[in-house]
Amino acid sequence: MLFINPPFGNYLNIENTIPIRGSFTLYERKGLIYNIFKSLRYSFACGGWVNKIGLRNKGIDYAISTYKKGEIISIAIINKHDVNILLKKIPNDMDIELNVSCPNTEKSLVNNGLSKFINNEREWCIIKLSPICDDKLIDKYYQEGFRQFHCSNTLPVRYGGLSGPSLIPYTTRIVKYIKKHYPDTIVIAGGGVRNIDHAKNYENIGADHISVSTLFFNPILSWIFLKKYL
Repeated sequence: MLFINPPFGNYLNIENTIPIRGSFTLYERKGLIYNIFKSLRYSFACGGWVNKIGLRNKGIDYAISTYKKGEIISIAIINKHDVNILLKKIPNDMDIELNVSCPNTEKSLVNNGLSKFINNEREWCIIKLSPICDDKLIDKYYQEGFRQFHCSNTLPVRYGGLSGPSLIPYTTRIVKYIKKHYPDTIVIAGGGVRNIDHAKNYENIGADHISVSTLFFNPILSWIFLKKYL
């Protein structure tokens, strides 16, 4: 299966893919649309897109009211007190991804007490990992009951979060670690996927599914990729 990451997952509805929308916080976080263009830039030095958009979003109530089965809602929890409020608000059968690794927030996102979101009604309850997460953190999530991992978020750099080919060695390491130690997990691998070979390389080391996002900045490459992969 192919997953479409934010921000493109917010807008694209492509047959035989799963869009991920968000990330959404408990409350709306306002911001002007021009901030996206102001903070999003291509780094030739790093060979990828760098963004510092942060978590500009309409809040979880909007996500719930517009949710459609077949998509996944990405949730970022800023304060530990938000966990129980979100648990009461979010329907038990809504598929979610817990974004614990966005590099563009004023403080670290909550990564404790999240196993409460796991239940038998959700097909997807995913943890989205940072490319620089250590093995002990992965062990912790597994021991808490998580069996679905998304590798990985953008790479923290000086000017924000970096996407693109620089992520490949980080994602590769994490996928190999998870599949070696926890073969019963489902792993979604993304980062730097620009062609079918990149996707196949991730699958060859154990990834069950693939995710893409900034690929869609290039309409020609994305069309070629989708034609071959789907």
